[in-house]
Amino acid sequence: MSINRACLVLNASYEPVSISSARRAITLLVKGAAHIEEHYGREVYPGIWLPSVIRLRNYRHIPMRVTVLTRKNIYARDRYLCQYCGKKINPKELTLDHIMPESRGGSYSWSNLVSCCVSCNRKKANMTPEEAGMKLLHQPKPLTVHTSRAIVRLIGLEESTSWAKYLYA
Repeated sequence: MSINRACLVLNASYEPVSISSARRAITLLVKGAAHIEEHYGREVYPGIWLPSVIRLRNYRHIPMRVTVLTRKNIYARDRYLCQYCGKKINPKELTLDHIMPESRGGSYSWSNLVSCCVSCNRKKANMTPEEAGMKLLHQPKPLTVHTSRAIVRLIGLEESTSWAKYLYA
C-alpha cells in the first residue's frame, strides 16, 4: 500500500531527522507542523500529495542520545547483510548471531551480535566463527550518533533518488 511508503523527515534547517511512513508525514502536514518538499506524484486526497520528503515548519532540537540495542538497529548497522556470506537479506529472513555463543558466556551486546542468514547461523551453530571456519565481514561496533546518521543516509539513498540532495550525498 502506498500510504506506508517511506518519507524522509527534515528539520526546519533541512537536516535529516528520521525516516517515517507517508501516513505519519500526512498527519504532520494536516496538522500544519510540516510541509512537502518532494512528493511521489500521486494524490492521496484532493490537494494532498503522497509525500516523499517533508520539512518541519519549526526547528526541533534533537538531543544526542545513545542508540538502543535492538534487533532492528543491529540489522540497520549491518546494512541488512549476512555478516558471514555477505548476501543482502530481507529483514524478515535475517537472524541475530552471537559471535561468542550465549551458552559459552557470550553477551547480548553491540560487539557480540551480528545479522546473519539462517543457513550461516545453522552452519556456525554453537561455535565461534574461527571454530566454524567462517569469517566476519566487519568487526561489530556500537552505533553512535555519526553511524546512525550514516545509516539514515544509506537507507535513504537506496529508498529514493529524490532524497539524495537532502542527505549530503
